[in-house]
Amino acid sequence: MSMNSTEHAFTSWDGTSLFYRAWLPARPTTRALLLFHRGHEHSGRWQETVEALALEDTAVFAWEARGHGRSPGERGSAENLVAVIKDADAFARHLVAVHGIRLEDTVVLAHSVGAVVAAAWIHDFAPPVRGLVLAVPAFRVKLYVPFAVPLLRLKQKLFGPGYVKSYVKAKMLTHDPEQAAAYAADPMIFRQIAVNILLDLFDTSTRLLADAGAITVPTLMLTAGADWVVKQSAQRTFFERLSSPVKEMEIFPDMYHAVFHEKGRDALVARTRRFILERFAQPVDRADLLDADQHGYTKNEYDRLQRPGSPHFAITRASMKTLGRMSAGIALGWRSGFDSGTTLDYIYENRARGFTPIGRLMDRSYLDAIGWRGIRVRRANLERMLRTLIEQTHATGQPVRILDIATGAGRYVLETLHALRHIPATALLRDYKEENLEAARRTAKELGVQDVTFTRADAFDPATYENLSPRPTIGIVSGLHELIPDNARVRRSLEGLARAIPPGGHLIYTGQPWHPQVEFIARVLRNREGQPWIMRRRTQAEMDELVRAAGFDKIAMDIDPWGIFTVSVAIRR
Repeated sequence: MSMNSTEHAFTSWDGTSLFYRAWLPARPTTRALLLFHRGHEHSGRWQETVEALALEDTAVFAWEARGHGRSPGERGSAENLVAVIKDADAFARHLVAVHGIRLEDTVVLAHSVGAVVAAAWIHDFAPPVRGLVLAVPAFRVKLYVPFAVPLLRLKQKLFGPGYVKSYVKAKMLTHDPEQAAAYAADPMIFRQIAVNILLDLFDTSTRLLADAGAITVPTLMLTAGADWVVKQSAQRTFFERLSSPVKEMEIFPDMYHAVFHEKGRDALVARTRRFILERFAQPVDRADLLDADQHGYTKNEYDRLQRPGSPHFAITRASMKTLGRMSAGIALGWRSGFDSGTTLDYIYENRARGFTPIGRLMDRSYLDAIGWRGIRVRRANLERMLRTLIEQTHATGQPVRILDIATGAGRYVLETLHALRHIPATALLRDYKEENLEAARRTAKELGVQDVTFTRADAFDPATYENLSPRPTIGIVSGLHELIPDNARVRRSLEGLARAIPPGGHLIYTGQPWHPQVEFIARVLRNREGQPWIMRRRTQAEMDELVRAAGFDKIAMDIDPWGIFTVSVAIRR
């Protein structure tokens, strides 16, 4: 079956124009296959596989990651791997908008480094795709040099950005001499990779291996038994930890890494085709996510954190409650709760204070904890998305009316309104604590922001959303749902927002699908109620499904470089 591709470009999240190929059927279709190439390669390498798959009535798209093929950038380089993952999401949204496909009718097929990017996209952004095929994912690259990762970290710290060259030659990728020759002669294939991308690949893979249980998309894993490039043990660990109701693993014992260009690839392609067709025959069903607080992966983690932990956490807690009080931030956390609005304001300020230079040094270490760094990125993403929504709403001639249901001190809203004071806007800022509202009033007065109303209200009380006049066109719920383990209360607040916001209005909501210190927080820190700060994480898929069930459709999302905090925008249906 001979198929010709067409050439296209899309504008990614940061304005970069990236290249992709499309193999389009004669008749329009909503069904699609998305292809993610391996490192060093490009989309043209998929031509033979597309023809062999012979998927009728299916649009096939293959992008070229930045730094690869005809996409711009230094070869093998990017700002970080999160930028590439965000490119993947921008690519999918472009295909929905321009080619009319549906993510609910989409299967993803990804190879090697591309498979790690695809898995991270599924984990972090939770697109509602039908299936995922991961071919020899590069969760652990065989570097062969002892202590290679720490040595590369040291090299990057001492000498800045740099590159390493792959040791892998064509004959180590495939037993097929014709394919090996084609690989070696391809002018668009290169051997270098940026050190920061190689380290990000390791760190992202570590996160995915630890949190594979968050993924529920039906998955086929294709593994090469004679792979010189990546470790099969990491692939097996990832596969075993998946929560996917359908997960299959196929090992091709004699194959090298380039499985789609290997001898005997017909059997591998046929296996892939069968899985893809099976997934197209089964619609996406995410209803179980609404009850994820009752059973499943994050509920099991939450239950485990309720039980006593290792004694060393008690020692750490005692140390933080005594010597730790030399740090102004830690002392504040013990007084008001480490999840309180007061603590968040201190974290946002990011200025180390404490008793004696040792206390200030401790405070700097506390402020630089990965969770607090992520919180500060979350705030920046929140402000950027709010600013964009205000400008877009005003540009379409709609009134800008903001409702923040748990505003805390409200600084991010008030500062954004101050920066956009040339745009007429009103805001209703609500919180359940009067002290938070008083702090917000002071901030509004300092900034000279007017047309803001401050009201004490329970975000989970449905009655507080009734009869709002005028109705808000932008709703905000930030940092609230992450503190509430059960979904019934979260659904009440989202349903209230859906009643308050008219069709075409927008909702900004945050999430915390992953946190590397979730056990430390539960065992050591205290929340604003004086109780152990035990969180039930919501996967992004669960959070998005709760929002969807309330009557909103997600249209945009951003995430910090560590994959901890997300900020999303949804439109009211």
